[in-house]
Amino acid sequence: MALFASHAPRVRSVSAHVEIREQLDDQEIAEVLDLVGAATEADGVRPLNEHVMLHLRYGGDPQARSLLLQAGGTLLGYAHVDPTDEVEGPSVELVIHPAHRRKGNGARLLRAVIELTGGRLRLWAHGGHAGAGALAVSFGFERVRSLWQMRRSLFAPLAAYTVPPGISLRTFVPGQDEEAWLKVNAAAFAHHPEQGAWTMDDLLRREQEPWFDPEGFFLAFRDDRLVGFHWTKIHGSSDHGHEPLGEVYVVGVDPTQQGTGLGKALTLAGLGHLRSRGLAQAMLYVDEANTAAIRLYESLGFNRWDVDVMYASGQ
Repeated sequence: MALFASHAPRVRSVSAHVEIREQLDDQEIAEVLDLVGAATEADGVRPLNEHVMLHLRYGGDPQARSLLLQAGGTLLGYAHVDPTDEVEGPSVELVIHPAHRRKGNGARLLRAVIELTGGRLRLWAHGGHAGAGALAVSFGFERVRSLWQMRRSLFAPLAAYTVPPGISLRTFVPGQDEEAWLKVNAAAFAHHPEQGAWTMDDLLRREQEPWFDPEGFFLAFRDDRLVGFHWTKIHGSSDHGHEPLGEVYVVGVDPTQQGTGLGKALTLAGLGHLRSRGLAQAMLYVDEANTAAIRLYESLGFNRWDVDVMYASGQ
């Protein structure tokens, strides 16, 4: 018997609920970014890819939806749903705040995503997070794709490179080279589910990012025709939880020039640039199924570091 029960305050349980947004307001964006920062700090890897982060900061993707898992005015989790790929199904990225994990919140948020999309979707788990994998499997998802992160030291020797005969290199000129670059990018990645579909807005949005540096964006020309490129990137410590790190952001070669050694030469040119900036390491992403690219990068001193995993449901 509780003798003083009548004097004890009643604690009301605040149930979590999901709200769906076509567009977030400034306060909601700030809350999501704070959540992403907390998850990055706890997990050592950012839970949302670059495309989703750009959507958060600048808007765009009018078909995309944001799902906010909240309780008592506190943001517990966030999911981004991109439904633009009608063939493969919507792409989803989901994150729960570290302080609110292991309480069923991931399941609540994923269940809401499934209700919104009808259940046929692709779910990314960055860094191969064990908890994310367990959640996906518990809902009947299967692992269907892996994206390797590979790294190499920039203190290790870099091979000299020679561009193929008739090829010249220069760096990107904003306001001049966008159309030509988009054309070659689309041709080089015609079968790539994300990269090949870039639009002018996608390119210009990245040109506005603090990390954008045209001096690290190498273009290869045969006469006056653009036939390849290597776009490098330098990650700062503020948004990735580590010291500055160079990235082989994207290397593309026009299909008519493949097999000439141009891709290797461009990669080495970019790595030399990153080393000249005093960076200790370089990283890149490559699809696990792209064995030819993996062999090339291994020959250049890269080794597997981490993995992003895609789970899919065919419901």
